[in-house]
Amino acid sequence: MTGWDVSPSGVQGALRKTAVSAEDLSTAGTNLSDTLPRTATAAGTVASGYTGPALATGPVAAALGEFMQHWQKDLRYVVERTGKSLTGAAEATTEYAKGDLTMAAQAQHEAAKEPTPAPPGFSGRRPEGE
Repeated sequence: MTGWDVSPSGVQGALRKTAVSAEDLSTAGTNLSDTLPRTATAAGTVASGYTGPALATGPVAAALGEFMQHWQKDLRYVVERTGKSLTGAAEATTEYAKGDLTMAAQAQHEAAKEPTPAPPGFSGRRPEGE
């Protein structure tokens, strides 16, 4: 790679869009956590004619419970990884912009230095034999 070409405003726009999607993902995860137990309870049991309080037992409830146990860790990971990725991209872009400012300041500093011209008739070469 020969260099970096990052558009901080472009990164900011992408981060904004990604943050909206990440928020939607987080909301979906929260809704899933709230809805799954109620769904399992509403699915009832295999026994017919049961009139007591709904219990989260039976094949549907068991399947939903297994589903949640299996995917819960992965869903948490995706949410955490997304947050860390957003933060990392924002911090990297900030540091990139700081680096641009530092390089620009150094270039301005070098340009503002007094020149040291060679004396008239001096080419910078030494005569042969010296």
